[in-house]
Amino acid sequence: MISVNDFRKGVTFEMDGEPHVVLDFQHVKPGKGPAFVRTKYRNILTGAIREEALNPDIKYPKAHIDTKQMQYLYNDGELYYFMDTETFDQVPLMAEQVEDAMKYIRENDMATIKFYKGNAFLVEPPNFVNLKVIDTEPGVKGDTATNVTKGATVETGAVIQVPIFIEAGEVIQIDTRTGEYLSRAK
Repeated sequence: MISVNDFRKGVTFEMDGEPHVVLDFQHVKPGKGPAFVRTKYRNILTGAIREEALNPDIKYPKAHIDTKQMQYLYNDGELYYFMDTETFDQVPLMAEQVEDAMKYIRENDMATIKFYKGNAFLVEPPNFVNLKVIDTEPGVKGDTATNVTKGATVETGAVIQVPIFIEAGEVIQIDTRTGEYLSRAK
């Protein structure tokens, strides 16, 4: 059990039988009346976000989230298949569960899969990936104003804003948390 008074960002708890994660919290002690914790939390399974003032004495069961590093194998049109490299078990996931992560994951790449009670609910790509630029507009010679960017399509199909000197065929490093270009890959 975890007390509302012990809430911190990233803490997982169960409310009404469903797992939630704390996004933000603030301990409030008004001049009149009892103290409370203003909490913003997200339902892990549905993605719904709620803000609520909770009594600091209430306790909730802790939600245990398991994470595994798994290898992305292939997509059969409907399902995306990931394999546990230790047990060779394959986990099929629906497109809705993986759509954001697949912008940065190629076949045979590793990804972090999060499970709640044995069911996968989230796929996270590595924080930084190196992907090859497939298509981009050529840079214009003499156009050297600072911070000029253009769209570039990488091998996974994602469109990333890159500096004008990046050309098709180059490998770039991307921060998957923000979707931003970082540098040319070394």
